[in-house]
Amino acid sequence: MSSVGLSFWGGVSPKTGDVIDRHHPLNGLSLKGKILALPSGRGSCTGSQVVLANAFQVILELLLNGNGPAAIVLREPDEIIALGAIVAEEMFDLRLPLVCVGDSGFARLLSAEPKYAHLVEGCVFLGEEHNEAILAKPASATGEPEAFCLQCNIMRSGPTDVGIIYRMAAVQGTKELISVKQSHIDGCTYVGPASLHFAEQLLSMEARVCIPTTLNAISVDRSNWRALGVPAELGRPAEALANVYLEMGAQPSFTCAPYLLETAPQLGDHIGWGESNAVVFANSILGARTEKYADFLDACVALTGRAPRAGCHLDSRRKPEVLLSLNPQVDPGSVDDAFYPTLGYLCGLKSPSSVPAITGLESLSPTRDDLKAFSAAFGTSSSAAMFHLVGITPEAPDLRRTTDEQLEVLELSIDDLLAAWHDLDADPDGLIDLVALGNPHFSLEEYRRMAELCQGRKKHPAVAVVVTSGPQVLAKARERGYLASLEAFGVQLVSDTCWCMLGEVVPAPTSVLPPASRALMTNSAKYAHYAPGLVGRKVRFGSLAACVDAACSRTVSAAKPAWLRPAGPDAAL
Repeated sequence: MSSVGLSFWGGVSPKTGDVIDRHHPLNGLSLKGKILALPSGRGSCTGSQVVLANAFQVILELLLNGNGPAAIVLREPDEIIALGAIVAEEMFDLRLPLVCVGDSGFARLLSAEPKYAHLVEGCVFLGEEHNEAILAKPASATGEPEAFCLQCNIMRSGPTDVGIIYRMAAVQGTKELISVKQSHIDGCTYVGPASLHFAEQLLSMEARVCIPTTLNAISVDRSNWRALGVPAELGRPAEALANVYLEMGAQPSFTCAPYLLETAPQLGDHIGWGESNAVVFANSILGARTEKYADFLDACVALTGRAPRAGCHLDSRRKPEVLLSLNPQVDPGSVDDAFYPTLGYLCGLKSPSSVPAITGLESLSPTRDDLKAFSAAFGTSSSAAMFHLVGITPEAPDLRRTTDEQLEVLELSIDDLLAAWHDLDADPDGLIDLVALGNPHFSLEEYRRMAELCQGRKKHPAVAVVVTSGPQVLAKARERGYLASLEAFGVQLVSDTCWCMLGEVVPAPTSVLPPASRALMTNSAKYAHYAPGLVGRKVRFGSLAACVDAACSRTVSAAKPAWLRPAGPDAAL
């Protein structure tokens, strides 16, 4: 039981059922056979099968290998976790009871701190006997429900893909579907046999995508996994899973940053994307409209071209619910590229489930890569599918036109930023032996910037430097001549897969993650959060320039960025 939401992807090991998110209060505990009580999921789209949009897969793998929880009690409905339970029942005849007990019911649960709990027909009983205390009963047909039993209130109908979409629509409180222009499938990541079995079963039914569909980063570098030393028993099914989706008509994009592609959606487009950072970027920065579609639901959307009319597809669900105000504002001249992921991570922590409007950045001019890093960091610490940067993002030209509601105001101080920085830059030791870049995938502009930083320099022989990106961006970087100085510097370039896909199910190749390495450095707040659980390394965090400097010297400077000091003549950290 915890008052903190949990992302199954990156937060729970599908092999053991143990909580591996070192930031979570349940870290180190096993979920096997227990009733898990949480307010909601968190962050990544994949809570149900493994990490980000793989949460569904994580839940499914846990159930298939017998390491899953006996039931889950939630404060509020969680679509990712619900999808895991729905697909497990629809495809594999496995049942995971889910009950939502609302604010008052969850508060009673936390205050009671029961040693035992029992779940019977949608009712949660506290204590050792069923008759000791009833926490909540299933929702009634009329009146205000105290609890919502997903198993009692979801529809079952039609072919598998349509039935899953309709059941998820019911969970979201709608009976309507809408047409979408494109899909991005996150469920192409191999988490275990269930992910491959699901896709193969769809293919056996002659399933084909009916809208333009891109594929997320997969678990291996598709063309080089053998040369990189990935074991065949893991590399083959990972490659096979990608090939099944290609046979269904998806594009071989293999990137966690589909917004970098020429096919990126436009303002107002309804789309069906998986992958948390991509969803947040699409909604917030592009002004497209999508929910955080979890693994397998994204595939169903691609096969039908339809999605539930709910969530961020609706005007009402895109409005800000809280105002985060950065005060004092930072000096624009002091800002480097580490500022944006740090602030994004902090904003997610302060608004863990609500769409925020964020002020205090009006004097800044963030680049697309800055907004990419902010979106990925926000999507790591918050389950909300979007944010508004007032004066920057397309639906927030100013606060007055963003909302006419009186919002709760939370001020973000330099001390708050410093606390977020310490959470990301968690290792006090300055010595590193790996620099991990490209989470989300590197853009063409990031390749250009890094080529300039590496020009005429050489990495330390004891440090591995690895950059991941999508195949299209990698090809363009080679055409532009950016890769020559990187390869001369000693950078290893990996395509198709991404850092969050390595180390949990498909081990990172030794050339990518040296066994002797003990500490890594990254410029990604998302990877700084997940890496300790995924690959068991200590993490340092900083700007791209700081990462290149550390690669050369093997040490990380103790100096903190200038923006962590308030502006003014008396500023001091």
